[in-house]
Amino acid sequence: MTRDQAINLLHKHITNINLRRHCYAVEAVMRSLAKRFGEDEDIWGLAGLIHDVDYEETKETAKKEHTIRALKWLDELEAHSDVKSAVAEHAWNYVDGAPQPSTRMAWSLYTCDELTGLIVAVALVKPEKKLSAVTVGSIQSKWKQKAFAAGVDRQQIKMCEERLGIALEEFIEIALTSMQNIHEDLGL
Repeated sequence: MTRDQAINLLHKHITNINLRRHCYAVEAVMRSLAKRFGEDEDIWGLAGLIHDVDYEETKETAKKEHTIRALKWLDELEAHSDVKSAVAEHAWNYVDGAPQPSTRMAWSLYTCDELTGLIVAVALVKPEKKLSAVTVGSIQSKWKQKAFAAGVDRQQIKMCEERLGIALEEFIEIALTSMQNIHEDLGL
């Protein structure tokens, strides 16, 4: 599967611009994490880009069906097996029966998925509503406020330390920088 095929798949199945932007953000973070670990940035990026490709169609039954359609579509496009595994495993603790992440790539996707949402939330409360106004410190400050972006699973993000060997502050910095680098695509 090429990036063009992944973008076509994403745009075919996701019409919500904010969900598309979420996928672009996760792709950017995954590419940066792959680079940090010396892994294939294209493969990791594809996993980030299409990880929620079926969410819009399965959101009403997501606890049972999220990723199932996506995996079928990925099979049809002959996606790399690591991409398929990471997509399936990113739903761990969310979708009934989803397997626990088993690779560094899958753990990266699992932990950065929620973080991108927190970073967007921090940007949106800034007067400028721009990622350029966000700092690691401002994210950490909001992190401590449990009522802020209450739906963000901070424990899931924090697993970056145990599962990836990356300190939380560094993980936040990697994600923020990645997202700032594509701020135009994210509308922030």
